[in-house]
Amino acid sequence: MSGDLIVPDAALGVVVFVHGSGSSRHSPRNRYVAGALNEAGLGTLLFDLLTPEEEADRANVFDIGLLAGRLLERTSWVREQPEAAGLPIGYFGASTGAAAALWAAAEPDNEIAAIVSRGGRPDLAGPRLAAVRAPTLLIVGGRDPVVVELNEEAQRHLRADGRLTVVPGATHLFEEPGALEAVADHAGDWFTTHFAGPRGHL
Repeated sequence: MSGDLIVPDAALGVVVFVHGSGSSRHSPRNRYVAGALNEAGLGTLLFDLLTPEEEADRANVFDIGLLAGRLLERTSWVREQPEAAGLPIGYFGASTGAAAALWAAAEPDNEIAAIVSRGGRPDLAGPRLAAVRAPTLLIVGGRDPVVVELNEEAQRHLRADGRLTVVPGATHLFEEPGALEAVADHAGDWFTTHFAGPRGHL
């Protein structure tokens, strides 16, 4: 799987991005947020969950177990990189990628310090939600009512520290002026806080 790992000097941790259906590591929205996190002193990894051939089969795009497995492989790879050694790891998931992030974080031996979901579908992680131990921030657009409702329902199943943040006036892709900047600010604060906390130094 192709990927782009950036770890600033003295990074507080590394955020692994998990893109949604129909997207890739080149997603302009995820790359914008990743750049903001880099400026805040956080490492980032953007990678492709599927090969072009696999993406051609739409069933793969919504196979959350498959996507989570790829994420677990990449998480192990990050931990092996010298520049990321010993750093806490977080997940930033968008759309179906948020479900894959939560699914992977529920694995008993996968210690994740924090998770952020942008316009995510955490409901697709189903029964795994209750097993997620990482503090989770769910960010949704105020003008994305169906996804707001799905996130509210998912939040009720999360047993870890969880928060739902609504960006006023934003639709599903956060294309409105200032919407993506708000996502980046919320995500940066969440990761910085939890990377520095007790779970970040397990």
